[in-house]
Amino acid sequence: MMDVSSFTPTYQAVNSSNSTGSPDCKPEDLGTFIPIFLSLIFSAGFILNIVSLWIFWFCIKKWSAGMILQFNLALADAAITPAAPFIIANFSLLHWPFGDFLCQLKVFLLSTNMYGSIYFLVLISIHRYVVVVHCTKKTIFKEARFMKLTCAGVWIILFVQGFPFFFVLRTTQVDNSTQCLSFHQDELLTLYFVWNTTILFTGYIIPFVASVTFYTLLASFIIKLNPNQLKSQNMKTKSIQMIVMSLAIFIICFLPVHVSRTVGITLKFFHPEQCHALSVVELAYYRCLALSSTNCCLDPFLYFFSSKKFKRSISNAMCFMRCWNKQ
Repeated sequence: MMDVSSFTPTYQAVNSSNSTGSPDCKPEDLGTFIPIFLSLIFSAGFILNIVSLWIFWFCIKKWSAGMILQFNLALADAAITPAAPFIIANFSLLHWPFGDFLCQLKVFLLSTNMYGSIYFLVLISIHRYVVVVHCTKKTIFKEARFMKLTCAGVWIILFVQGFPFFFVLRTTQVDNSTQCLSFHQDELLTLYFVWNTTILFTGYIIPFVASVTFYTLLASFIIKLNPNQLKSQNMKTKSIQMIVMSLAIFIICFLPVHVSRTVGITLKFFHPEQCHALSVVELAYYRCLALSSTNCCLDPFLYFFSSKKFKRSISNAMCFMRCWNKQ
């Protein structure tokens, strides 16, 4: 989801009470599609993640290392829930009426949601590679205790990564409206340009390359498995489903938003006078941002494909509901 790197001001020196350093560039009218789309996605994602968390917590008694990773991925997806109504309202009203603190909290939760999902997806790809390719070896990546410590480390990283937003982020007046996380806010450009470049590599490119590497190694291994063995067929099917779903989430949900955001902040940094180009990129960015929110709906399918316990719990729950309705 959206993060502070889109908070991209021009490099002209401006007074903090000044509305903008480039008065000819005005915020783009985003229309009604984005808030409607986000309302549907957040509603579906909320239901899917509540069901997923309920299954993890109440239906699965013994968690493996992989199950721990999936549960934490579901928590990262659920992190966006408190911010969802404010995000939808912001896109609908085209301004931010909720004050500085809620703006900062929204960006903190958005950052936690997006990069938490990315980091846990990378760990899932590494874990899947180790479990399948090195199935006979005893490694710490298969131990539940190690995975709990690893997940705790990821949450600490997410907190350290997002906590500065409460100190550096603020709302400003742009074109007679209050803006939170807008391309047209004009303070701290150098800081955010550096931040965007850093998070682009550490938060997306490096994790994506790592996932592609481990899934490529995994794919090359399962291709060589004996197709006549049922166990090999099941392992191959499950692994292929995981590979396709994980890479689809990386490419569909996270690639467009990172590319459009980087183009936008670079354009704002070097050519703030290019209002028409900025307007085109701004609209593309917010559409990509809405698209990135679909990850909270796609991740539950990853749990379904990768875990027999999760799939069995879903089947048992549906059977229970059918029996209940008959009564």
